[in-house]
Amino acid sequence: MRHTLRFLLGDTLQELTGVDPTQTVLAWLRANGHTGTKEGCAEGDCGACTVVIGRADADGAMVYRALNACIMFVGMLDGAQLLTVAHLAAADGTLHPVQQALVDHHGSQCGFCTPGFVMSLYSFYRSGQTPTRAGVSDAIAGNLCRCTGYRPIVDAALCMHDYPVVDAGDTAAIAARLRALDDGEPMDVGDGDRRFIAPRDLAGVQQALARHPTARLVAGGTDVGLWVTKQHRDLAVLIHLSRVSELQGIATSPTTLIIGGATTHATALSGLAALHADIGELFRRFGSCLIRNASTVGGNIANGSPIGDSMPVLIALGAEVELAGPVDRRRVVLEALYRDYQEQARASNELVARIVVPRLSANQRFGCYKLSKRFDQDISAVCAAFRITLDAGRVIEARLAFGGMAAIPIRARRAEAALVGQAWNEASVAAARDALAEELSPISDMRASASYRQRAAAQLLHRFWVETTTPETSTRVLAAEPV
Repeated sequence: MRHTLRFLLGDTLQELTGVDPTQTVLAWLRANGHTGTKEGCAEGDCGACTVVIGRADADGAMVYRALNACIMFVGMLDGAQLLTVAHLAAADGTLHPVQQALVDHHGSQCGFCTPGFVMSLYSFYRSGQTPTRAGVSDAIAGNLCRCTGYRPIVDAALCMHDYPVVDAGDTAAIAARLRALDDGEPMDVGDGDRRFIAPRDLAGVQQALARHPTARLVAGGTDVGLWVTKQHRDLAVLIHLSRVSELQGIATSPTTLIIGGATTHATALSGLAALHADIGELFRRFGSCLIRNASTVGGNIANGSPIGDSMPVLIALGAEVELAGPVDRRRVVLEALYRDYQEQARASNELVARIVVPRLSANQRFGCYKLSKRFDQDISAVCAAFRITLDAGRVIEARLAFGGMAAIPIRARRAEAALVGQAWNEASVAAARDALAEELSPISDMRASASYRQRAAAQLLHRFWVETTTPETSTRVLAAEPV
């Protein structure tokens, strides 16, 4: 067990011991004089705090990801390189191409948001992607600007590769240093009873839970971070899951997609998109790139928010969750995990180890939809996902799942019953819509009224029928090839 947190700030080694478990990366940076990184919303929404985290992949190459420093805890930096806006220019002061392009295209006015834009675009620059307007828009979807406007920023991003490359340092040497720091040892740092624990395997997680039964499990921290910055909760012990090897990665087979519980949405996106085009589009709107680079599929499931976007999709697909406890593992169908608001059929010492997602078969039809007030990075008013199985034009199985319509993600079982055994036609869909009105009781809140949600849910089911029966749209129904 190692009791020192080790990471690189730029190319300078940092070794910390008395780390408060809920100190954010942003707070640590600013407390230590690195004030180029700004605090805006403190909830991962505005992007003023954006930093870039670099890690060495299995092949020894550096991979850079933009993240929100305001909801990322310092303990999560172990074994990584932390880059801020102050680390991009060359030693002689020559600006990085991203910075110079923003200067030349007048991409800054007050400048408060500019460091965040620089870092999001730097991550995009290092990804090797050729900039397009769509790609740039996605890369900066988590960065808000109140005064400059986005056109000059996008124009700068489109031209950033036209500038001479500025020496970014010896990335091979950085990767070697990070591999040396990543000694495979579990980490336990803190002061007294306040601990940040980062096990490296599931056995280590259970050992930590046995020592600290009231500890909070955390992976990406995109929700737990807000508990600290907005709700001011006192979380004495955090057990970090993102360094646990058994919880990482995606495995594929001809019939299933298996996702590790601590796999980020950014990593899982391509595999999920290959199941069906709608899923890829919905998960691209699952928050910004900054959020998707941190948030995990298992974390979203374990959080169990009634407005979480992943659950309706996975429920409609018939996904199962593998729960790992201190002795063994068990599988439950996803919808059975949720009993009531913030109440789950999961013991306090069980964690989401894997998500097993069935692939669509040739006789199945699927669609998923998200309604929100803004296109990018917004909470759903209604999220709906539907899967039906057909035999000779009749529905032999139906799974209709909704988020935002109840205290938990739910299946609309009465509407499903109205469809099963019936021809897949407008009359049967009308009957299912009537059943939806009887069984769904949404609330009114700032995102939508109850009546809007009721009408929207029914209309989305009708839209699904139209899209799966109209020749020009039904061709998008199935992505048949495995990942």
